[in-house]
Amino acid sequence: MSKMMWQPEEQQIQSSQMMVFMNFVNERFDISLKNYMQLYEWSIDKAADFWGCFWEYSNIIHHTPFNKVVDNINRMPGAKWFEGAKLNFAQNLLHYRDEKAAIHYYDEEGNKISLTYAELYDKVAGLAQSMRKIGIRKNDRVAGFMPNIPETIIAMLATSSIGAIWSSCSPDFGIKGVLDRFSQIEPKLIFIASGNQYNGKQIDCMEKFQHILSNLPSVEKTVIVPYKIESNIISINNSILWNDFIESELNNFYFEELPFDHPLYIMYSSGTTGLPKSIVHSSGGTLIQHLKELILHTDLTRDDNIFYFTTCGWMMWNWLVSSLNVGAT
Repeated sequence: MSKMMWQPEEQQIQSSQMMVFMNFVNERFDISLKNYMQLYEWSIDKAADFWGCFWEYSNIIHHTPFNKVVDNINRMPGAKWFEGAKLNFAQNLLHYRDEKAAIHYYDEEGNKISLTYAELYDKVAGLAQSMRKIGIRKNDRVAGFMPNIPETIIAMLATSSIGAIWSSCSPDFGIKGVLDRFSQIEPKLIFIASGNQYNGKQIDCMEKFQHILSNLPSVEKTVIVPYKIESNIISINNSILWNDFIESELNNFYFEELPFDHPLYIMYSSGTTGLPKSIVHSSGGTLIQHLKELILHTDLTRDDNIFYFTTCGWMMWNWLVSSLNVGAT
């Protein structure tokens, strides 16, 4: 294509976070990178310096510092990144706790739910306390069979605050598609929405979920979010409604201190050739990669709103949620 579609103005370039970071690099290493391509090439030639510098620039919250950025960058897979560092993914996404809007949610009918950063923190804390009370611990798997609603974000953050591992499927998945994924990871706790809405239709998910649950013997507790369809929990063993489960009084909430490579998410390949392959993503790796994309490439700031149309069965949902770290809405 010979015609350039769009080019930023010089003022936009100079005020971007990419340029601010480049100047940060120049000062830190006493070099003189002048444009994006030079920064890009430096990030490849000096990958350990790049990631160590971005760790500092992005102000990742950590409990203990790392000993070394990477042990052997040429060993792939198998290189150890940021060994010694202890952090918590949810703590990094919840470090703002003020009255700015964290989430605006609209359904197809235009009904709106908004949560401030302070409200989001309290809900995550209350849910994490409830999860710990029923025995959810570090390394347990927690699943979500949920649409993209605020409760899904809250459940994921509560899970990661404990050091448990989150995995989700969208309610539009078929029974086999869900079981092909969740039966591999044996979740101990599952969150479900009683219904879903698509293209003006309200869809009851409870019957589908009963078939799923009957083939998931690992599940010890089901938390049901009433959504669009009035839920009937009588037919679901060991189930409880969201509002009955989440604690309102905060007295025992804390963020588990975890290694950089501690598992955060289990996502899946498409399943076009055999069963979907489970893919584990680490808490530190996910955090620093998402922040690099959101801060440098997306130029996202606290003053911005960010929107991405996605379900919870696609990795773009996980990417979108990380924008909470930046403090955007």
